[in-house]
Amino acid sequence: MSAAVLAWIARAISGARVRYSAAIPDASPRVYFANHSSHLDFLVIWCSLPPAVRAATRPVAAADYWSRGRLRRHLAERVFRAVLVARGGEDPRAAVNACAAALAAGEGLILFPEGTRGDGESVAAFKPGLYHLCRSAPDAVCVPVYLENLNRVLPKGEAVPVPLLSRVTFGASISLDAGEDKRAFLERARTSLVALA
Repeated sequence: MSAAVLAWIARAISGARVRYSAAIPDASPRVYFANHSSHLDFLVIWCSLPPAVRAATRPVAAADYWSRGRLRRHLAERVFRAVLVARGGEDPRAAVNACAAALAAGEGLILFPEGTRGDGESVAAFKPGLYHLCRSAPDAVCVPVYLENLNRVLPKGEAVPVPLLSRVTFGASISLDAGEDKRAFLERARTSLVALA
């Protein structure tokens, strides 16, 4: 299954309406960070990017989930070119290093700083990964992406999506300020995301 076909299917199922509250994303490396409430989340962000940007953008995904089964592995490795990371691994720096390497190679990333799927109604506190990535890649530009209604299109625990309208809002980019500590940066990043709701 090609990336273009998957993007069309994702748009059709989710009814995603895309809104840019700042500049339309370009092909320079970006970290797109979003709220997380559905298995469709990264796919809807990915298919909402302009084709040239999509081709250079990789989701950061849980290796234990995406390595299970032939189809998932094929989609993760061949179609999405996902950066697969271990959840709760022995070496948390390995995930940050893999993401930093992708940015250094000129690729964008899609990640979910909450670390797990939520209820779609609120945004949980961010895990420290986004901060550590920005420390490892100080030139990283981070773009908040707020997802609405995907928790109803494909609720947690369900396998079959229900076609409904959803919205994807891309916000203004932020970067780690010189001397900014972890708590301040993560709260600023979370606030920039929530403000798009």
